[in-house]
Parts: sequence; structure tokens; C-alpha cells
Amino acid sequence: MQFVSFFRSETPRLGVLADDGVIDLAAAQPQVPPDLVNALASGVDLLAAAKAAIAANATRLPLDGIRYAPVVPRPGKIICLGLNYYDHAKEGGREKPDYPWFFFRGATSLIAHGEAGIRPRVSERFDYEAELAVVIGKRARHLTQDNALDCVFGYSCFNDMSVRDYQKKTPQWTIGKNFDGTGGLGPVLVSADALPAGAIGLRIQSRLNGTVMQDANTSDMIWSVAETIALLTECLTLEPGDVIAMGTPAGVGQARTPPVWMKNGDTISIEIERIGLLSNPIRDEA
Repeated sequence: MQFVSFFRSETPRLGVLADDGVIDLAAAQPQVPPDLVNALASGVDLLAAAKAAIAANATRLPLDGIRYAPVVPRPGKIICLGLNYYDHAKEGGREKPDYPWFFFRGATSLIAHGEAGIRPRVSERFDYEAELAVVIGKRARHLTQDNALDCVFGYSCFNDMSVRDYQKKTPQWTIGKNFDGTGGLGPVLVSADALPAGAIGLRIQSRLNGTVMQDANTSDMIWSVAETIALLTECLTLEPGDVIAMGTPAGVGQARTPPVWMKNGDTISIEIERIGLLSNPIRDEA
């Protein structure tokens, strides 16, 4: 099943894809809260509600007429992994870390499919990072690798756009990863039951103006989704709607000779096999 978040009267709504359109799930199934985070937190069976709405031939909105929101519009937590692909660690001059390099993003950094990524006026070193996004479906603490995937609702595409000079100003990467308009998330959320366990074995690419820049497979990750969730829940509670961004493979702009930085007028696209295509134009900050 494929879900989207989109705007109606400037309010994010949860939709399910059906044929060539979108069903407003709360409008078709009144027991479903209108936004994804509240829908997940309520414990309502979203898959059953979506199937019922499709079977009832609920009203479809034209897909090409909607304005997307980030697929999770306001996650409580966005937890990101650095250096989670062997080749990316190597191109950055590092060995395999002994423990994941976790950092947080804020919800104010997120943008939707089709929305402009903003190159900040304080830097020209604006980079792309294709990543698998994991969306948590239920509260989780102290999970093991054997049961960690039970808390996953689904998967999406993420672009961890990074302001590299600011990222390197401190030992922690947070400041370079939280500029407004730099976290692409979407366009769809594919339910976990529709993909291999842990979304393993899927091709992941970034393309800048149509040129392939990164081309890898989620099997190349150092820490799998299950391992990552088990490690995180040793420390903290994952809640419905939290997002985990699983790191990026080799081919980022800063590692190239000469470096490749995104600029005004560019288009950056992230595609993950069986999940979707996230595309964002790049604009200079006003």
C-alpha cells in the first residue's frame, strides 16, 4: 500500500494512492485521523482502512493536482545515520565506525516532493545524499534484532541535503544538517508489507540534472534497519511517526574531484527501487 501526505486548505491530509488518484483517507474512513502522525498514534489499522476506502470506490483526487507535504509532515524525531555505507565511509577517508554516527534533524528542515531545496546564502557547498527513510508505526523500546521490524510502518525516500562547510564547523554534524528547506522526504510511504524485510536489496540512486551521481543497493548498508532500531531503542523510545534516515552511499558531491555543489536551477532526484522517486528543484535563498 502507498500513502501520501498532501495539502487541502493548507492543512496536511493523509491519502492513499488508488489507480491514478488519491483518496483522502479521513474523508473516506472517518475513524482515521486526518494526518499521518496522529493516525499512527491512534492505533487505527491504516492498511485495513485504506483497503476499505479503495474497495468502496471512494472519491479520487487527481494525483497531478495535489500539492505534496513531506510524507511525515511533523515527525517527533528525525534520527539520521552518518557513514552507513562502506564505500561512503571510505570516500570520506574513514574506516567502518564501531558504532553508528547518529545525529538529529528538526522537522523545520523538511520539504516535500516538488518543493524547492534551498541553497543558503551563507554557503555554496550544498550537497545531496540519497537515503532510505524508515517510518515508525508504533511505540518501541528495548527491541532486539529479531523483533525490531515489528515497529516499522513503512519506507520512503529521503534527501539529506547538507551544507558541508557548516557541517564541519563542529565535531557534531547537526548545524550543517538543519538549514531550512534541506530535507526532502517523500513522495510516498510504502507500507512495510509491500517490501522485503528491512527494505533490503533495493537499488538506490541520486541523479543531479539527470546524471547519476550515486548508485548503490540497500544491501550495502553497514547497519541494517533492524540493527539500527535495536541500537536506538537501547537508549530511547521510538514513537509513531518518528523517521530514521539510514545514511547515504558513495558519490556525494564533496568527495568528487573537483567537488560538485548543487546550485540555483538544478534538479536533484532520489529514486529507490519499489519505493518511488523524490525530486526537488534547487533555489537560492531569497
